[in-house]
Amino acid sequence: MHPPPGPAESPLRSVPSPPSPVPAPPAVPPPPAGMRLPVVLAAAVTTAVLLFYGTGLTPLPWLTWLAPLPVLLLAPRVSAPVAAVAAFGAWGAGGLNLWSLQRDRLAVPLPVALLSVVLPALLAVAAVLLFRVLLGRGRPVAAAVSVPAVWVSGEYLVSVLGPDGALWSLAYTQADVLPVLQLASLTGVWGITFTLTAVPAAVAAILAPGTGGRARLGVGLTTLVLLAAVVAYGTVRLAAPAGPNRNVALLAAGQHGDWAPVDTPKGAGKLRDMLARLRALPPETDVAVLAEGVFVTEAADLPKITGPLGALARERRTDIVAGVIVTDTGHNTAMLFPAGGGGPQVYRKRHMVPGVEPYEPGERALVLGDTGVAICKDLDFPALARENRQSGATVMLVPSWDFGLDAWQHSRIAVTRGVENGFAVVRGAADGNLTVSDPYGRVLAERAAGGRAVVSVTAAVPVGGAGTPYTGWGDWFAWSCLAGAAALAGWALRGGRDRPRTGPALRGASPETA
Repeated sequence: MHPPPGPAESPLRSVPSPPSPVPAPPAVPPPPAGMRLPVVLAAAVTTAVLLFYGTGLTPLPWLTWLAPLPVLLLAPRVSAPVAAVAAFGAWGAGGLNLWSLQRDRLAVPLPVALLSVVLPALLAVAAVLLFRVLLGRGRPVAAAVSVPAVWVSGEYLVSVLGPDGALWSLAYTQADVLPVLQLASLTGVWGITFTLTAVPAAVAAILAPGTGGRARLGVGLTTLVLLAAVVAYGTVRLAAPAGPNRNVALLAAGQHGDWAPVDTPKGAGKLRDMLARLRALPPETDVAVLAEGVFVTEAADLPKITGPLGALARERRTDIVAGVIVTDTGHNTAMLFPAGGGGPQVYRKRHMVPGVEPYEPGERALVLGDTGVAICKDLDFPALARENRQSGATVMLVPSWDFGLDAWQHSRIAVTRGVENGFAVVRGAADGNLTVSDPYGRVLAERAAGGRAVVSVTAAVPVGGAGTPYTGWGDWFAWSCLAGAAALAGWALRGGRDRPRTGPALRGASPETA
């Protein structure tokens, strides 16, 4: 007979006790009830103000880097609906910086103008919500990448599917920040937009509640490396030697609705005045560019323009490019009169301003030797500029006609096309800027042409050109962002559990944190 089991042999003691549950990390304390709405409004209003002044027609470039940050900081600290409303309101209000141009100058129909405000706002909502979901799953690196990937994807799709090309890219805000602008020669504008939006997204991911120390370090170091690489690439590219020069001249005035066909006394006088100004240019001028639509005619009266300009080009040994609108055939053209004689080479504008230009678009590029010709809005389309560079153009002559308010912005779009493809840009815009830039985006000469008086600009522009990866590879970076955004969105939509967070959970959206 065995003695009864002692305390050490008790069956209850022999069964291992289950491990004590690990306490869940404390939830992020919500702001006091009276502070929730002011905090949300402050974030949305701050982003809206930064967007209003950091983007648009005359942006302050350093504000663009900060603009998304307040709403991104807010996103993981509030519910998804509140984050979405804050993002939509901020981007919608910030986008009103283009309202005067669209409604007052371009007379864009109200629904179309509203759409140009709503679409970026919806894109911002998608970016902010994906950022929030990925943070909630403990993926700060993916969250930081998701914002620029989504934004670049949206910009690229709009550029391909919409009527305005890449006109609305954030990248142009950095057109005067030359080390950053050089990135366009590698990635197109898409790489600049990516960097602009990646930096605030990375800061917001680092400061998000629940991001662990190792993740903070990884995101921070990666962002610093990205910025250092961008600046280093730009600095090295800007140090490249310039090529041979060509002496160019631009002449333009504000049009002010001055529609004067050449067969009228006013139109004939305008032609005589422009011929006199061309004769007065310095004798060493190799190329002279007049504005888009500087002459207006019917086809039967076209020789009244082409005869004198062709004779003057031969006499002065100067290539002359003039914008000529042929009303009865519906063609908006740029005519190049060669210094060596012969008939004019005619280029027809390929991209019209929607609702403003009722002309039949052309179908072909015009490249003579190392010289390409385009007209104004054509250079809003990266593919058209790339086509000219692939055909041998190392300098683009661009008669243009702007709308006053967009003088800086539209000139810098053309400058950016030059950096993308390594060509100089000689762009003369009525009601805009006369701008000469080199293949690295340096503005060599510039003057506003907004009054009735004809103004001129002369400069020596390097025309040797410098091949770029973007010319050969095209929109590879935009496609990479599309693939990345789709992959991240697909992962987020699949749901499921991920590894635990190392800090407070952000699964969202209790009424207390809304």
